[in-house]
Amino acid sequence: MTENNINSYAIEAKDLNLYYGETLAVRDVNIQIEKQKITAMIGPSGCGKSTVLRAFNRMNDLIPSAHANGSVLYHGKNIYEEDVDPVEVRRRIGMVFQKPNPFPKSIYDNVAWGAQINGYTGNMDDLVEESLRGAALWNEVKDNLDKSGLSLSGGQQQRLCIARTIAVKPDIILMDEPASALDPIATLKIEDLMQELAKDFTIIVVTHNMQQAARVSNFTAFFNLGEDYAGVLEEYGVTAEIFTNPKKKTTEDYITGRFG
Repeated sequence: MTENNINSYAIEAKDLNLYYGETLAVRDVNIQIEKQKITAMIGPSGCGKSTVLRAFNRMNDLIPSAHANGSVLYHGKNIYEEDVDPVEVRRRIGMVFQKPNPFPKSIYDNVAWGAQINGYTGNMDDLVEESLRGAALWNEVKDNLDKSGLSLSGGQQQRLCIARTIAVKPDIILMDEPASALDPIATLKIEDLMQELAKDFTIIVVTHNMQQAARVSNFTAFFNLGEDYAGVLEEYGVTAEIFTNPKKKTTEDYITGRFG
């Protein structure tokens, strides 16, 4: 994937329209994601937040009926051009899913797997330790690296999936409701971890938890359903301003719980 020297934003959508078959799911998204910041995507169910998130690393390509028009610029290159390899896109723009999905392998092999298939030639032990430390999990598992990743608690499994993601050295980490299946203590650990990771990575997170968005993110994008039932980006800005002084009444109504 060749790159142009346009690096002002981590990733940028321009006039992005997303479809499932003939159905327009999300309409005319224009958004610029800042580097090494946390951007939260909020909005009512069914407004296209996760669809937009998956468009940023072409995960929607795995759904046969899904297609896109417009552009998603990463290092100045539209990732939807024909000469772009979606597998390479996903290496550079990683994804953490709502439900922890460790492989039925050892903790060590879970972390090493992505690096191995990408041809990593460095010291694997060091990479595994570095990634587990980066995911705030090393101290809990360092004496049990040969145990199954499935033996961990839900919160630990999610941090293992984050370790697996950062082991391949992405630029951007996409998170689709990463704490929604976790208890409050595990959720706070994930939130603390996100803020640590933002020192090295750009993070984009979909969340239904308004308090979480307010706590962890630097920027917030509010999506809503348009009159044609397609998702639209209603408002985007600095999180503190979105939550305390939104420009649109629909944003205020959603944040204050009047709908959604």
